[in-house]
Amino acid sequence: MTGAENRTVRVAGRHRESDGVVSLELVAADGGRLPDWTPGAHVDLVLPGGHTRQYSLCGDRWDAHRYRVAVLREPAGRGGSAWVHDRLAVGDEIGLGGPRNNFPLVPAPRYLFVAGGIGITPILPMITTADLLGADWALLYGGRTRASMAFTRELAVHGDRVRIVPQDEHGLLDLPGFLGRPTPDTRVYGCGPAPLLAALAETTAGWPSHTVRTERFVPRATGPVRDTAFAVHLARRGTEVTVPPGRSVLDAVADAGVDVLSSCRQGTCGTCETTVLAGEPDHRDSVLDDDERAAADCMLVCVSRSVGPRLVLDL
Repeated sequence: MTGAENRTVRVAGRHRESDGVVSLELVAADGGRLPDWTPGAHVDLVLPGGHTRQYSLCGDRWDAHRYRVAVLREPAGRGGSAWVHDRLAVGDEIGLGGPRNNFPLVPAPRYLFVAGGIGITPILPMITTADLLGADWALLYGGRTRASMAFTRELAVHGDRVRIVPQDEHGLLDLPGFLGRPTPDTRVYGCGPAPLLAALAETTAGWPSHTVRTERFVPRATGPVRDTAFAVHLARRGTEVTVPPGRSVLDAVADAGVDVLSSCRQGTCGTCETTVLAGEPDHRDSVLDDDERAAADCMLVCVSRSVGPRLVLDL
């Protein structure tokens, strides 16, 4: 993570939640209070070697001294999850950044939650909040096998509001059957692997704007609109830089001496969101919704680029 101060946290607890998933309980190394957070928020874990990974907070948001995150072992990942699973132990200290929230829970009388695999993590505190607010809600939760699905015992207290659907037992999730027809008072929140979110988007294509929110843990697989260089004018600096193909806006402005706060460098965490004053961004992130993209007044400079020959940024 660059451009920000991190705090140090200590691993106070570690638990196996399912096949391939461990949860970590984190406390401030100095014994102090941790920052408040809201459902849908995530933190950055700063691991040895400077590697930073983002994980959703899934514990008790009213506990001011303890965070909980859950980590899925990803054999094809970049090594962060393997290090957490194989080497991180109770008592170890690591860096922590955030929390930040790109997936906030908005007030509504009724919620429909859809989770796939480790995508259950941001949904857990949303369910707790919906209960506290007295809202009507239901959860459809899928996974490869029952043994691979984390927090099922924790969810069991909610009875038939929760539908656990292991794929090897019941097949793919029946999204049309679960969601039904859109109603003005219903909000849909989904998190999980790309195929699930694509199916959710297809199922809710006719729903009103702002009623469906999703969060991705992996970047969208999209190529740039423009395959040639473009200019970025830094309005505060009064200078202009050239961004060639294959180089990010983030790196190009850093070369010009402008340090933009960043973390994932994959367009999934939202840390490097920057105001666009002029020009049309080529959005390649997994954070902004359709309305935010259409407004063209901000972009994630770690992955997004320019449609035209020039952008003006508030930097």
